[in-house]
Amino acid sequence: MPEDATSSADPLELGRRSYAHGAWRSAYESLSSVESPSGEDLELLATAAGMLGRDDEYLGVLERAHHEYLAAGQVRKAVRCAFWIGTVSAQRGEAARATGWLGRAQRLLERVEGDCVERGYLMAIAMTEQEAAGDLEAALSIAVEGASIGERFKDPDLVALAMYEQGRLLTKQGRNDEGLGVLDEVMVAVSGGELSPMVTGILYCSVIDDYQRAYELRRAREWTAALTKWCEEQPDMIAFTGLCLVHRAEIMQVDGEWPAALEEARRAGRRFADTSDRMATGEAYYRQAEILRLQGENSAAEKTYREASLCGWEPQPGLAMLRLAQGDLESAEAAIRRVVDETKSPLRRAGLIPAYVEIMLAAGELEEAHRASRELGEIALGYRGGMLNAMVAQTEGAVLLAGDDARAALIPLREACRMWLELGARYEGARSRVLVGLSCIELGDEDAGEMELEAARRVFAELGALPDVIRTEQLSRRSGRESSGGLTAREMDVLRLVATGMSNRAIAEDLVISEKTVARHMSNIFTKLGLSSRSALTAYAYQHELVL
Repeated sequence: MPEDATSSADPLELGRRSYAHGAWRSAYESLSSVESPSGEDLELLATAAGMLGRDDEYLGVLERAHHEYLAAGQVRKAVRCAFWIGTVSAQRGEAARATGWLGRAQRLLERVEGDCVERGYLMAIAMTEQEAAGDLEAALSIAVEGASIGERFKDPDLVALAMYEQGRLLTKQGRNDEGLGVLDEVMVAVSGGELSPMVTGILYCSVIDDYQRAYELRRAREWTAALTKWCEEQPDMIAFTGLCLVHRAEIMQVDGEWPAALEEARRAGRRFADTSDRMATGEAYYRQAEILRLQGENSAAEKTYREASLCGWEPQPGLAMLRLAQGDLESAEAAIRRVVDETKSPLRRAGLIPAYVEIMLAAGELEEAHRASRELGEIALGYRGGMLNAMVAQTEGAVLLAGDDARAALIPLREACRMWLELGARYEGARSRVLVGLSCIELGDEDAGEMELEAARRVFAELGALPDVIRTEQLSRRSGRESSGGLTAREMDVLRLVATGMSNRAIAEDLVISEKTVARHMSNIFTKLGLSSRSALTAYAYQHELVL
């Protein structure tokens, strides 16, 4: 908005124009200087304050608008203000204040004769109560009725908010296709500029968060790009931009843009530092820690996980995986068992299970890893394709490979590689290729195994995943040595343990396989090397420098 067009305007006119153009700082400054503003203009001022991230002022000015409406006898508008004060207070964790204002809204609404759109907004209270009581169907019916009221009164904000609740509740019931379809429709209204600024921001962040929790990577990526564009169009805006940065960081991490993702997460942390949202600050710290861990910056990662915890954010499973990388298997196992045991939400458990499986396999708990892998498969039954199914395939393949069934493991592992490739998830795809390579080596196909490991190593190097680069190089060097005498990778593992003096039973426990399988490997080793005693095998291992 050109300066010469507004320089002579009075504060009220300038404030309204600035508001219409999303120039939140100008709107706030102009409307703040208006003497005796009306309730409507106070609402504009409250929104401008909210968009600037001044949450306390947002609530304070909205209270002024509420009282102004009451003094003017405009009860319905006063009810609307009370509803938003209560709702935002609840989001801030101020339960008593939220209950008080929502109770006042309900009491005032009783004065209003006939039907009105405000009844639709306050139905959110009953919906929340039904959901808390476990009656999701009743809560869903209330959300549907709320959307109907919004349509009848031509209130797009209410329609979108109620439809969002419908989509969320449908997904929570396991009706994923229906729920995600409703959320997609909500996002059409959000991105189309049909809603008020605060509702637009609330729904952008809420729906993207729901997509990510449902492992809908493609949807989350698409709408995060739209949210970014919306934020960039309003350079004054502070509200919602922090969450935008966190969402962007998570998407960038999956896409393999780790340095940019780390910077976005740090920017989000700085942005949240100016607000009272400690949990959001914790989430920003956690995202930073995850990237640092993958880059091998263990000390920095641990410090940042602790910062996330101090803000109230659960630093798992990342911290448990860090402990595993540090060689502290006992701490890793204790941490991942604790967080899985106390997590009840199926989708949240799904996010923990891949790490749980990896740590259980490292601890030799094959049966426990297998049980968790089955659970992940059951959770994913209601989802077609996408990230969750890739996670299922990868964990299933890892468990089969650890159980000495490389041939069966290749089927889900190949599928995991394909799905990660389609999703553009380079790091996870490379991890799957490592497992494919190890399976091929186990089956005696050294050439295929080496090529898979080399392809994975190159991706890790491009990403900056130093720990994975080192591990893959070690696996590759080991597989090269394992070709000595025609032994497979597993047979070499058995030979090394024999050389340390371990019995078949001890070897079975160490490799998490059966004694019968160890006996079969021993028979193959004797045949391939032309030897007939354990002492001869030990001498062979040391002579060929096969003992690590």
